[in-house]
Amino acid sequence: MIEFHLDARSGVSPYLQLVRQVRHALRLGLLREGDQLPTVKDVVAQVAINPNTVLKAYRELEHEGLVGARPGVGTFVTATLADASLAAHGPLRQDLRRWLTKARMAGLDDESIEALFMTTFRTAAQEDIA
Repeated sequence: MIEFHLDARSGVSPYLQLVRQVRHALRLGLLREGDQLPTVKDVVAQVAINPNTVLKAYRELEHEGLVGARPGVGTFVTATLADASLAAHGPLRQDLRRWLTKARMAGLDDESIEALFMTTFRTAAQEDIA
């Protein structure tokens, strides 16, 4: 089951953070069709969030066709975002872990690592477009 977390410093609304976390879990194969999402009550207790915010996130995911609510039972995954590339995730994750270790050994903190990664990611994406 997915465990949500919120980053108040991210500048991203809490409901969108929940939506993104479910989408990422679906893309990485951590959630599969038929899996149940945590109840609204459980999410509220876990991350200290307004129940309406959780409901808004779940409605958004339902609108996208990724989950479905079963009244009195819960909210369940109805579609996945994982594809054939899922098999490549393991080796890539190991490479990324090694890179993160090197970054930490070079003295970079979390924010610096994120900035370096995102800048490099965006630059590479722009170069691919050009």
